[in-house]
Amino acid sequence: MTTSFSGTVDTAGTQSSDGAVVGDNGVLVLDAAQRCLSADAVFAHVFDVDPASLKGRTLSETSLPAPLAAALATAADAALAGNGTRRAQVVVGEDDLRTFAVLALPGPQSVTLIVSPCASVGGDDEVAARIAHLRAEVALFMRDHVLSIVSHDLRGSLNAIHSWGYVLERKVDANDPAAQRALTGIRSGVEQQVKLIEQTVDTTRAETKAVALKLAPAAIRPLLEKSASLARAGVAHARGVTIAVDSPLAEEQVEGDAERLLQTLWLMQTFASEASPRDAQVHVSSNVEGSMWRTDVRFTASAQALKDAASPHVLEAFSRRQVLEPRETGRIAWGLALCKRVSEAHGGAFAHTDIADGAEVMLSVRVPVAGM
Repeated sequence: MTTSFSGTVDTAGTQSSDGAVVGDNGVLVLDAAQRCLSADAVFAHVFDVDPASLKGRTLSETSLPAPLAAALATAADAALAGNGTRRAQVVVGEDDLRTFAVLALPGPQSVTLIVSPCASVGGDDEVAARIAHLRAEVALFMRDHVLSIVSHDLRGSLNAIHSWGYVLERKVDANDPAAQRALTGIRSGVEQQVKLIEQTVDTTRAETKAVALKLAPAAIRPLLEKSASLARAGVAHARGVTIAVDSPLAEEQVEGDAERLLQTLWLMQTFASEASPRDAQVHVSSNVEGSMWRTDVRFTASAQALKDAASPHVLEAFSRRQVLEPRETGRIAWGLALCKRVSEAHGGAFAHTDIADGAEVMLSVRVPVAGM
């Protein structure tokens, strides 16, 4: 479902005329009856509502603009009915039009709505809508990646608790009622947590747990140029960052999902642009090496650039802060989850070097030239 699309809003991450900072995705969670379960701070700020005033109310009962409430309701219904992701766009306002992209993600008994401001870029509404869609895809993959980490790490801790419970069971007096109640409580708690992980965490990852690809021959050069153009329009130009593409590729093709590959290339360049200081240069190199197509994005990371809320941003503040935290071996920055999942779905791989203030960073994706 797509509502009318027109009008403009300020560039993501900048201040609008009323002083509100836009650029992050707002999140609203509804139950199956479309009653509001929760709204995050970004959603509440963008639409100037008190999160507490939304809780327990249907969309039509809230103070949200009628076009927005209608678009959210329709997208939520479609997502739940079809058990799959649904997207929409909606224009809000009269004199000061604001455009938002909506991504509806169904869960077992609820639906999560990600609402993204569509930043106007040079008056080109089509480009603005394209970037809003890309931002929503990045948020979706990051959410699923974080849920995957949570599921894995919680299971590890619960397995340890479960194992130590058996050790204690052999040591504790079987005739001690208090000790037996304690062991029963431990086992019951572990079982409840495992059930919660399976029903709440794992089942909400259906969209990107297995990435469906539409494989077809795709020309590599247009993918590079289009992704660079979108990255420049979305944030690089506004931050004074130059994206330089160096590739001898001309007519070469790859057997892959062109849309997913473009998303990957765009995210790598957008991330590099946001993580670079003003007036810096992002270097993109791409070539075919044997049976693999490899693209590297190099830049110098700046902690200040990532944390500066006053600068234009496309990626969420949460993901920008996380990239500077120490990471375990083999794990990637959460905001780059789309790159990892798409490359692996193609039979390739994605990796990046450590991201720290002043570090020379390389993001690298490798995809087989031929289909899997």
